[in-house]
Amino acid sequence: MSRLLSRILSLDDFERHARRKLPAPIYAYVSGAVEEGVSAQANRRAFARWAFTPRVLVDVSQRDTKVRLLGREYRAPVGIAPMGLSALTAYRGDIVQARAAAAAGLPCIMSGSSLIRLESVMEAAPETWFQAYLPGDPTQIRALIDRVAAAGVRTLVITVDTPVAANRENNVRAGFSTPLRPSAKLAWQGLSHPAWLFGTFLRTLLRHGMPHFENNYATRGAPILSANVLRDFSDRGHLGWTHVAEIRRQWRGALVIKGILHEQDARRARAAGVDGIIVSNHGGRQLDGARAPLDALPRIAEAAGGAMDVMLDSGIRRGTDVLKALALGARAVFVGRPINYAGAVGGEAGVAHALRLITDEVSRDMALLGVTELAGLTPAVLAPMEPAPSWPGSAGDQAARSGAGSCASNLSSVTG
Repeated sequence: MSRLLSRILSLDDFERHARRKLPAPIYAYVSGAVEEGVSAQANRRAFARWAFTPRVLVDVSQRDTKVRLLGREYRAPVGIAPMGLSALTAYRGDIVQARAAAAAGLPCIMSGSSLIRLESVMEAAPETWFQAYLPGDPTQIRALIDRVAAAGVRTLVITVDTPVAANRENNVRAGFSTPLRPSAKLAWQGLSHPAWLFGTFLRTLLRHGMPHFENNYATRGAPILSANVLRDFSDRGHLGWTHVAEIRRQWRGALVIKGILHEQDARRARAAGVDGIIVSNHGGRQLDGARAPLDALPRIAEAAGGAMDVMLDSGIRRGTDVLKALALGARAVFVGRPINYAGAVGGEAGVAHALRLITDEVSRDMALLGVTELAGLTPAVLAPMEPAPSWPGSAGDQAARSGAGSCASNLSSVTG
């Protein structure tokens, strides 16, 4: 394993190896987006629109990548995003991710759509954050929050961009469905990928039984093969800010809202007493055509006004991506798919290697940029490679229509 990991030099390298190891339907679930993949592609293009303006002859022999986030210090402004079904791609995948992050001194968010009990993950890595998909009934919401608190969770993340199930037709075409439906094709995929079959799936069955969705409710959810799984992912279309207010009254720890893409929602979160927000379009897995989080970030950071920790996920692959996000107003970022691939390829050692790669890049890129601490990552270190899109009707959009606007002027207006 160490020999394989030594050949993996970037986060993107993990995907090639994971694709060979995982059955095609499982790989499709992790890699896929919705419909035409417009948002997933836009997430990466957003980073390419910004160039650095490095300073030279700066003493960068000592660099500090530490960040204070929600009252706790971490070694770098990078964490692991919540990913459902991680235990299908790596044996005990959620625990693998949480342990590796804890050892690296980085935050990790456990998904509510996990196949391992929240309590087991917290026992293995007590500082893990928990991301909840809210049940449909207020009584069930309160019971779930009580369970999360009893497990020792100190940071609760509420994902709000899933009011209805997304149109993940590409998963269906690849043979993946929720619930999983046994078929000759699915059986062949398992048999033709023996490392996954014996190292992950059968190992899980023998030691822990059939995987269940463990954390959608205060009680155990349905097994992954059960038609009742659809109940666990029922319509959340009625959920609103009143539910956030009720959770804020009940929850005494740090509260984070994930899935913000509009500055007005950032203001609503701030007024509701939320401690942090994650600017996210769910990695392009919900509304196809939703704006790239990096493009929305400056106006959202301005709306937050320093009252909340602003974070970002969706499309992070390099240390340079991290630096650009921080320069545009984020305090930290979270990485999703590459961490899942890393766990599939190398278990906890693979995830640890992935975290080392990107945090080393952050430190190295800071030196090349002429910055020695995260506070030095301001809009001044960036220049537009090409114009970034503006919200229709925004100040930047109106200026562009009048011929007087530019990406640079928009950025300077955000920073005062």
